[in-house]
Amino acid sequence: MDEDKDYIELVEQARLGNRESLNTLAELVRGRLCAYVYRIVLQEQLANDIVQESMLEMFKVFDKLERADRFWPWLRGIAFNKIHEHHRQEKNRRTVLTSQPGNPQHPAPEDKAGLAKMVAEELTHAVINTMGELKPEYRKVLNMRCYEGMEYSEIADMMGCSELGARVLFCRAKRALQRQLSRKGFGRGFLLTALVIFGKITAPNKAAAAGVSITATTCEAGLAAGLLAMAGSKAAVLSLTAAGVITVGGVVAISGPDAITGTPKNNPAGSLPVTSRAVPLQGGAEECWYYYPEDVDGPVMLRLVKWDSQGEESYCKWWQDDRANYYFEKSKNTIYINNYRMWESDLSVRRLPADGVNLIDFISMVEGKTDEMEYITGGGEGLLIVARRGAEEKSQQLRIIQHYNVLDEEYFRYKWPPEARVVDKRDLMHKRGWTYFRITGQINGKAVRGIGRIPFVYTAGGRNRPWMEVKVGENSVSRACFAGLCRPWMGLHAIDTIRRDAAKERIWFETKYNKSTGRAEVVLKPADAEFVYTIDMEKDVIDKITLSTSDGRKGELNFSYLQEIDEADNEFAQPAGKAGMRVSSEGISWLLELIRDN
Repeated sequence: MDEDKDYIELVEQARLGNRESLNTLAELVRGRLCAYVYRIVLQEQLANDIVQESMLEMFKVFDKLERADRFWPWLRGIAFNKIHEHHRQEKNRRTVLTSQPGNPQHPAPEDKAGLAKMVAEELTHAVINTMGELKPEYRKVLNMRCYEGMEYSEIADMMGCSELGARVLFCRAKRALQRQLSRKGFGRGFLLTALVIFGKITAPNKAAAAGVSITATTCEAGLAAGLLAMAGSKAAVLSLTAAGVITVGGVVAISGPDAITGTPKNNPAGSLPVTSRAVPLQGGAEECWYYYPEDVDGPVMLRLVKWDSQGEESYCKWWQDDRANYYFEKSKNTIYINNYRMWESDLSVRRLPADGVNLIDFISMVEGKTDEMEYITGGGEGLLIVARRGAEEKSQQLRIIQHYNVLDEEYFRYKWPPEARVVDKRDLMHKRGWTYFRITGQINGKAVRGIGRIPFVYTAGGRNRPWMEVKVGENSVSRACFAGLCRPWMGLHAIDTIRRDAAKERIWFETKYNKSTGRAEVVLKPADAEFVYTIDMEKDVIDKITLSTSDGRKGELNFSYLQEIDEADNEFAQPAGKAGMRVSSEGISWLLELIRDN
């Protein structure tokens, strides 16, 4: 930092006995030290006390500073020891924030109101509250890594642990921050933004605030650290080491730990092979990666990796993460960003390796064929499953080669070839990540009117949660659950969410696809009724649902989605809390309620 250069000259002069230089040095460094301490303790008075004690200590032991260019790390270490001593004394009682959470008042030599205006007031309050909920050691490591720019080896020296231990602590701090942000409605993509906001509002001056920048690279800690952070016990660490996940020098073998979650549902041996990438691959083999950021009942992200005919080089053909849907056409070296999630070319229902037995059996019965998927039991946050299929094997079954819970979601990320061309084929609403929609139609002769909001990707689901209000005649039904409808933020195409919802309720279904129109029809046949969904496969949304029952009741729901939303805010006020609103039941039966109750 440029400030460090200023320190060196003043330190040299102070070491020669220039008292004025020492005083100037103290004034120059105080603001930076205030920001450093406050970011950890988040208590204004305590931060002032620790800074004062640290400055007095600096004056007393200044002659022990050996290198002028190490002045800031040296002073930072003094303050860190003061903070550590405070936390040691207070470890048996809960730390209470003395500042009002919604109005952070950190010590700074310049106008604090000017800094607060650099970010939206709402975000400022949310971020400062969230940081205050973290453990002090988490704030320490986030501060050192993100705002001090310290290497993990330096953090390890400061914290008195190994470099891997520092990486593990950072992973845990990052995940704890992400978890608290999610509870406040912020998506996973908000983590870096939150760190930047916190850095700005706690900066010592406007110039320092303007210079706060945190990259994804800064937040990377490595797979080994992520796995160990997830394991959380010495026994698990030993298990990971024995499995070859951690090796000398921190090199990571890309294979799962033997302490896996659950066992395969159709593996007669009752044990899951943990296979390293060193195992020879057949030409044309492919791997499917499934990542569950929450749990097996929540969203899923997918990646399809293919190998060349020699089984030597691989590339990612499909990748569906929390932000978008990508398709890589290797022959053209082009990445296409699409509106839609991928679907099976033969229109079979997409199965997931953590699916339950009842769901699997019913889908197999409807489709009249056994599946080509190996399954596991168990789940948990951050579950990653990797399944492989060899091109020359008689069986085309996807066999699970590894699965375990990972803390570092970067492990699922993929880096495309740097020279690849990118073609973004998304429409406006998919680029935005969410939109509003309208519903029109009729049920048994009564007019239907409805509005709602739908996120298209996982990151948009936090602040733009799905909701829907349908009015048939004078009756309103408000829903937050989209059972039986498309839920693209969950990671699967509309045809799959609809059919899987039906299978969970053991409702028979059929699927047809008209390639010339780009529309598919999914027909559900609950008892004494029939629902026909018309689905735009390119946009991955429902166009229309027709409803009928055996006693002659009929209805039709038409869906339209807004590309532009600038003028839509007044019309699309979220209906939560409206008086007299009836909330429908869970499951696809809510459609039956609509047609039978009206």
